Amino acid sequence: MAVADDRQMMRIEVVLAMPEKQAIVVLELAAGATIADAISQSGIIAMFGGFELDPAKVGLFGQLAPMEQTLRDGDRVEIYRSLVADPKEIRRQRALDQNR
Repeated sequence: MAVADDRQMMRIEVVLAMPEKQAIVVLELAAGATIADAISQSGIIAMFGGFELDPAKVGLFGQLAPMEQTLRDGDRVEIYRSLVADPKEIRRQRALDQNR
């Protein structure tokens, strides 16, 4: 006889985008799962050879969050990458170029 699993499950998305490739992995996780759990179980890091996860650069819906953050049903875990150039500096350079 099968034992009923009464743990509540939730649907989570894990997202990572690089200039040349983007991935969204949808997972079913048990209630109480964390950002770290979602990233680990998604396998998304392995899809991007050479990408190194910075635990300080993850978040939920565009807001930085700690790896220990507990997730809720429907959350979107985002893994951020380092910027190649500072956006403020790029805008400053464009403004200088337009004034020449």
